[in-house]
Amino acid sequence: MSCDFGILSINKRLTNEEASDIYGALCEGDVSGVIPNAAIDAFYKELTAKHPEIDDVPEEEIDDTDLCPWSIAFDRSPGHLIISCVWPKSDYVYELVADLARKHELALFSPQAEIIVYPDGSEGSGNKPWWKFWK
Repeated sequence: MSCDFGILSINKRLTNEEASDIYGALCEGDVSGVIPNAAIDAFYKELTAKHPEIDDVPEEEIDDTDLCPWSIAFDRSPGHLIISCVWPKSDYVYELVADLARKHELALFSPQAEIIVYPDGSEGSGNKPWWKFWK
């Protein structure tokens, strides 16, 4: 089981539902909802300097989740980064990517919680109560 996070370069504030739609589109290869931003590369370089991508880890160290907490290779474009970590490292990775997103002024989307968090710490609007699963 893995825990996923989306790092997004966007040009306007989104509701949580809009962010979820963009994340879903990104998972399908549609990058039209994000904008190219050098901050994505800077975020990526800083993140992988601390924890290399799974494909860059020697085979004998692949199970060392302190070195590489990733469960699969990243999905990346000039406007986004989607990362998946092993579940036991999810809290650590969330704090790490949230700090880096804030530093690089990028939005962080958690598909598990369906919440987008902006660099100022505010969240998107529009979440329905957990018990209200209909529209």
